[in-house]
Amino acid sequence: MPPAPKQQRDAAATRARLLDAATVEFAEHGLAGARVDRIAAAAEANKQLIYAYFGNKRQLFDAVIEGRVAELLETVPFTAEDLPGYAVRLRGFNRAHPELMRLVLWHTLECPGELLELEFTSDSNAKKIAALQAAQDAGAVTAATPAPTLLLEVLALVHGDILTGGSEAVEVMLDDDALAAAVRRLTAP
Repeated sequence: MPPAPKQQRDAAATRARLLDAATVEFAEHGLAGARVDRIAAAAEANKQLIYAYFGNKRQLFDAVIEGRVAELLETVPFTAEDLPGYAVRLRGFNRAHPELMRLVLWHTLECPGELLELEFTSDSNAKKIAALQAAQDAGAVTAATPAPTLLLEVLALVHGDILTGGSEAVEVMLDDDALAAAVRRLTAP
């Protein structure tokens, strides 16, 4: 009987498992509290593969953030012509993926000012601001507030409920209809 074939490594699958395990670890413990050993064990991978694929723990943290934000951007495209609908879809995504907001908060706390400097974030924001400016120029959105400020105000409405810790009373006040109405009032021409 011939020997059993060696199991081939699937680098893409291993990398994906590492990213998934790192997402959970970083969302719970942040960059400083996360442990590479726990990530490797949860991913059923060799710890050295983290360094081979990502370089170091910080680069893995950034890869997790980038991947999760890319998923958000693909799932919830920015629509300057329908800002109330965009706001509702964005908050829905965030509620379905609470780990993303935790990751962003950890990144903001542990790496102040760096999130907005990451290329994928700055490119995304620049495109949103340009689309918002075009909508303002077309008269579809108020031009009373500069596009960058208006984007921040809409995002503050979307993300404001994370400061409440998920309080039911606040969720009722900030239901989807109330959010859409607030964004509509804020952005109406």
